[in-house]
Amino acid sequence: MAKTRHWERHRTTRISWLRAAVLGANDGVVSTASLLLGVASADASQGSVLIAGLAGLVAGAMSMAAGEYVSVHSQADTEAADLERERRELETDNESEHNELTAIYIGRGLDAHLARQVADQLMKHDALGAHARDELGITPALRARPIQAAVASAASFAAGAALPLAVAAAAGAAHGIAMIAGVSLVSLAVLGGVAARAGGASIATGALRVTFWGALAMAITAAIGHFVGTAI
Repeated sequence: MAKTRHWERHRTTRISWLRAAVLGANDGVVSTASLLLGVASADASQGSVLIAGLAGLVAGAMSMAAGEYVSVHSQADTEAADLERERRELETDNESEHNELTAIYIGRGLDAHLARQVADQLMKHDALGAHARDELGITPALRARPIQAAVASAASFAAGAALPLAVAAAAGAAHGIAMIAGVSLVSLAVLGGVAARAGGASIATGALRVTFWGALAMAITAAIGHFVGTAI
């Protein structure tokens, strides 16, 4: 009887891009909305508010891309250094590496004889891959991808920042602050819920957590803008 392969989709395969995308979009909404509210609360003109928001969008997207690239590239450099060390050890002391892999499988519950057989087979197939996965915890799904993370962060930040900026452009001076805050908080709740759903967590908890911190950031920034604007 022919055997069919059982395919499963796991959420861990989304970690590399999901973290960067969620962080970027959340930061885009929160930082840009807070900036707009702070400037608007200082009784600035609508033109000044929009210029500040646009500048915040561009600067934030570039900052997110650069920061994410540097951060994730550092992780990638560490992974590459560990893999190179394993490659040298396999070339110079293969038997010790064999024993090390066997000990790992024994520690996971296999008896010594079976653990040795598993280590033999895996090292014949792909010795470096076996050590990367089982000794270092480096897998293709979780490998650091700096460019992917940087692009995801910049694009998601710009998308998140565009929403409050569009509301600020469309809203009149009388209702601008209320509309920016309201739409931004709703979008944060949706973003938190979607991120939680994609990660398999509680949608309500995710939405509430993101909305709370976003509201706090907007309130503090608006208050500072109001008092500074009054003092000036």
